Amino acid sequence: MSSSRRYTVMTAIPYVNGRPHVGHALELVQADVLARHRRQCGDEVRFQTGTDDNALKNVQGAEAEGITPQEYVARVAERFAGLREPLDLSFDDFINTSSDPRHRPGVDKLWAACAARGDFYKKAYSGLYCVGCERFYTADELTPDGHCEEHGTAPEPVEESNWFFRLSRYQDALEELISSDRLRIEPATRKREVLSFIRAGLEDFSVSRSVARARGWGIPVPGDPGQVIYVWYDALANYITAPGYGTDDPQFTYWWDESERVHVIGKGIIRFHAVYWPAMLLSAGVSLPGTIFVHEYLTAGGEKISKSAGNAEDPADLATRYGTDALRWWMLCEVARFGDTDYTAPRLVNRANEDLANNLGNFVNRTASMIHRYRNGVVPSSEAGTTEVAALRQVRSGPSLGPCHHSRGVTGEGLRPAVGARNRRSARRCRSGSPPRDAARNRSRRSGGMRATSRVRFLRLFQPHRCRSAPASTRGSPGWARSAATSSPIGVSVSAYSGKAS
Repeated sequence: MSSSRRYTVMTAIPYVNGRPHVGHALELVQADVLARHRRQCGDEVRFQTGTDDNALKNVQGAEAEGITPQEYVARVAERFAGLREPLDLSFDDFINTSSDPRHRPGVDKLWAACAARGDFYKKAYSGLYCVGCERFYTADELTPDGHCEEHGTAPEPVEESNWFFRLSRYQDALEELISSDRLRIEPATRKREVLSFIRAGLEDFSVSRSVARARGWGIPVPGDPGQVIYVWYDALANYITAPGYGTDDPQFTYWWDESERVHVIGKGIIRFHAVYWPAMLLSAGVSLPGTIFVHEYLTAGGEKISKSAGNAEDPADLATRYGTDALRWWMLCEVARFGDTDYTAPRLVNRANEDLANNLGNFVNRTASMIHRYRNGVVPSSEAGTTEVAALRQVRSGPSLGPCHHSRGVTGEGLRPAVGARNRRSARRCRSGSPPRDAARNRSRRSGGMRATSRVRFLRLFQPHRCRSAPASTRGSPGWARSAATSSPIGVSVSAYSGKAS
C-alpha cells in the first residue's frame, strides 16, 4: 500500500495594481520549497497561486492608464505568472479571479451557502476605509496621526449600506480550532496574535461594497444589483474555486476535502486568513485548511518593500542579474524567521559566494576529484566511519521542512553548517596531498563524502536549476539522480566537478 499523501500548498494572491516585487517572490519561493519537499517525499502535490483582480486599487491603476480594468489586470497578471521561469517555480495552477471561468460560480455558491445559514444581513455603516488594505479600520487601529500602519496613508471616511457577515457567531469555534491546533498557525507568535484578536471580541464585517464606489468592478451580490462582493470575500474563495468548488468537478473533493491543505501568507493579512476565511468556510460547511504558515516582510532601508513606496525590486531582474539559485538561496537562508529582513544586493551576493561557491562548490569539487583520482572515478562501497555517520546525520536532519517544523524552517540554515563542515574536512584532507594510509578509512571518506553530497538532495528544493545541471559533471547520471533522491551513490561513476556557483 502506498504511503503517499495529497498535499495542497497555496500562496496568497496579490493585487495586480503594479509589477511584482521581491516581497512577492519570497512567498512564492517559500511555497515552492514546501511543494518540492513533499513531492520529493513521494506525496501527490498541488501548488496553487494566482492574482487578485477584484480591488479598487486595480480600478484606479486602470483609470490612471486610460484602459479598462480587465485590460489592466490581464496585463499585470501576466507578469506574475511570468515569474515561473526566472524564479524556477513549480506551481501547478495559476488563477486569475476576474477571467478564470472557475471562479465566479464558486464565489456565487459560497455566498449562497453562507446566506442559507442566515449569516448575512444588510445595514448602514460608516467607517474609515484604507484602499491599500481594502479594509475598514477603527480609530484605535491607526497610528497616532491617523494613518494606516501598513501603507502610511490616511483611510477615507465611508458611509453606505452594505451586507455584513456574522463573524461574531463563530468566535468560540475559531478560538477552539486555533487553541487546539486543529487549525495550526505557525510560528507560535502569530498563533498568539490571532488568539488575542479573537478573545478581544469579534465584530461582524462588511462583505459587500456599493457598485458606485467599486466603479462597477467586481462580482455582483446575488439578488442585489446595487452591490458587489467585497474583494476579500471574493479573493479568499480562490483557494476553493481553483480546484473546482461551484462545479461538478471531482477534483475539488480530491484536492480539497481529501488533501492536507496549507496556506503560505504574509503577516499583514493574517486576520483575513486565520479568522475571516475559516469562519466563512464553517458557515458554508466546507473543510478548513489545516495549517497557515506566516512569513515576515522584506524591507529596504528599514521600510517595507512595496509598490507604493517605490523601493520594489523586480525579482525577474534580480534573477537575471545574480542568478536564480543565488536569489532563492538568499531568500531561504538569510531571511529571518522572526522579524523583518532588510534586502540589499551586497548581502545577496555575499551569501551566494560564501555558501554556494566557497562551501558547496568546493566541497562537491574536492569530493568528486578525489574519487576520480584515488578510486578511478567510482564511488567505493564502504561502511561509513564515525565521522561520516555524524556528517550524514547532520545533512539528513538539516533543513526542518516537515509540516510540523515550518516555523524553524523553510530555510537553508540547517544545510549550511553541514555543507560547511564537510567542506572544511575535505579541504584539510586535500592539503595533505595524499590519500589516507588506511585503505578502509580512505574508502569510507570517499564514499561518505559522496553520500553526503548526494544526501544534500535538499538542495534540489532550494536550487532546482543547479541540481538539474549536476548530472552534467557525472558519468552515469541516472544513478546520481536516483541516489540523490533515495539512499546511496555507491557504484556511480563520477568525474571532477568544475562548476562554480554565482
